[in-house]
Formats: sequence, C-alpha cells, structure tokens
Amino acid sequence: MSRFSRPARFGLLCLAALAAVLLGIGVGSVPISPGEIFQVLANKLWGAALPEQMNPVIPGLVWSIRLPRVLLSFFVGASLAVSGAVMQSLLQNPLASSYGLGVSSGAGLGAAVLIVTGVADSAAGTFLLPAVCLCCGLATMGGALSISTRLDRNLSNNTIILIGMVLSLFLNAIMTTLSSANPDYTQRITLWQLGSLSMKTWQQLGPVALAALVCILAFCRLAPELDLLSFGEEQASAIGMERKRIKWLLVLLVALLTGTAVAFVGVIGFVDLVAPHIVRRIFGPSHRMLIPACAVFGGGFLSLCDLAARTLASPSEIPIGSITALIGAPFFLYIFFSSRKEAR
Repeated sequence: MSRFSRPARFGLLCLAALAAVLLGIGVGSVPISPGEIFQVLANKLWGAALPEQMNPVIPGLVWSIRLPRVLLSFFVGASLAVSGAVMQSLLQNPLASSYGLGVSSGAGLGAAVLIVTGVADSAAGTFLLPAVCLCCGLATMGGALSISTRLDRNLSNNTIILIGMVLSLFLNAIMTTLSSANPDYTQRITLWQLGSLSMKTWQQLGPVALAALVCILAFCRLAPELDLLSFGEEQASAIGMERKRIKWLLVLLVALLTGTAVAFVGVIGFVDLVAPHIVRRIFGPSHRMLIPACAVFGGGFLSLCDLAARTLASPSEIPIGSITALIGAPFFLYIFFSSRKEAR
C-alpha cells in the first residue's frame, strides 16, 4: 500500500466503501444487481424509465427499505470512527473511545426510562426517544466536563478520562437497576444497548447525516489544532494555542456526533476503536487526511457489519453491536498488548 500516493490510497478506500454500500443494498432474500440499483436510483432521482423485465418488488425494496438503512449505517459508522480518532488524539490515548465521556451511558439511561414508562411505544415515541437520548447524552457530557473543570482547572487528559469513566459506571448502574426492577422490558433495553439498524427509514437518516457532515467538516477545519494536541499539551501551549477552549470545542463536537448516532440506532461499540488505528497505519497521523479517511473507512466497515447482522442468521437478525464486538474485542487486546510492548 505504501507504493501508492495518499490520494490514490484514498481513492481506493472510497471505491471499497462504495462496494460495501452496493453489497449492503444488493444482498438479501431478494438479490439485486448493481445495475438494477442504479436503474432504481435514476428512476427515483431523475424520472428515468425502469426496464419492463425488472422484478416489481425491487424499486420499493431498494428505495424504501435497503437504501436508507445502508446509508444510515454508513453515516453512523463515519460518525463513530471520526469521533474515536479525535478522542484518541485529544487524550493522547490509543484506547480512548468516543463513548468515554458518558454520552452513550446518558443516552442509554434516557432510552431505558422512556421504554419502562411506555413513552417509547406512544405515538410521539418515534420522535421523543432519539430526542431524549440525545439530550441525556449531551447533558452527561456537560456534567463530566463541568466536574473535570472543577477538579482540574487545566482540564488534563487523565481527569477527563477518569471522570467520564466514573460517570459512565454510575449511569450504567442506574440503568441496570431500572432494568432489573422492570423485567418485562429487560430484553428491549438490552437490544437497544446492542444497537440496531432494523426498521430505519429516511426520517432517521436525515438528522444523523446532517450531524455527521457538519461535525466532520468542522473537524477537518480543526485538523491543525488536532495535530498539535496529539503531540502533547505542552507543545500546544508553547505556541500560544488556547488549549482549554479548543478542547471544549472538540469534546462538544464529539458528543454531538456520537450522541446523534447513539440516539437513533443505540450503542454500537468498537467502531471508534478499530477504524482510527487501521486508518492511521494506512494514511499516517496527519488529521487533514485522517479525518476524511476515517469517515469513509468507518462508513464502509459498519455497512459490512450491518450486512452480516442482517444475513448471517436470516430470517432472524443479530444485533449489530454483537458483530462489531466480535471484531473489536480481539482488536482491542491487540492494541493493548502492542502499546505495552512499545512502552517497554
């Protein structure tokens, strides 16, 4: 791979991600060829005529079911991968996660409360569930940062990691207690915690895609600051960077990006850990290339994971979080032991 230039590598990565998206749309109980996919898209977007011999089920299957689901998986994967890359650079920790600020725990607790109270099943539940999850996730992040600032005015990385971890454990304990006290809802809460992309439509895709595009573009603009922070806080302060303000901004964007994804699909782990490490090995540490490459890689990766979740146990469906955990857990151990060897 090193014999190719970075733009060439990025082009190959984009082609691989496109192939993953086409596989996600085409593979299933009704197989659909790439040509048929493009014909349906041309019909829906520009009014082109469909071939008479096309299976009449295919247009609705592509446009209303598979396409929004695959695109949602792509944008969620992009969001989580970029969030993970930013957190690892910001905290200078290869094992840092976008969930480390308690965003997923806060969102999970909000979801659990709505599920056990029956609000999630009401007419307004479709909109209230993601809205409450996002607000709870952002509130948890705000609480973690406020506590960290009070304990450490310099907002050091270790303080952020420790407070985020403690807050996550506390909220998870409340959620477990709530689930145990309401056994009829335990399965639903557990499934939400494992993440799912089933029954998703264009309505869910819009907010996730908008948050992903806005936040990822913002991170691209902040790439020079991320490069400096990844070298160490002392170096960043030495050149006059407003380190604390930049860290607050980066953490807020990470929380917004992660919180929006979690609010609509549940908790999907390890994407934010696996993708940044692989992309760094291919493209290097410069965030100008790392951020967009993580977005493309993460999107393609989660699209393939969703395809596996949907087809491996068909007609049943495996929670997508289980698929990412099966891949990510061994990778986590590999990173952990590799970092220990380098430390020696």
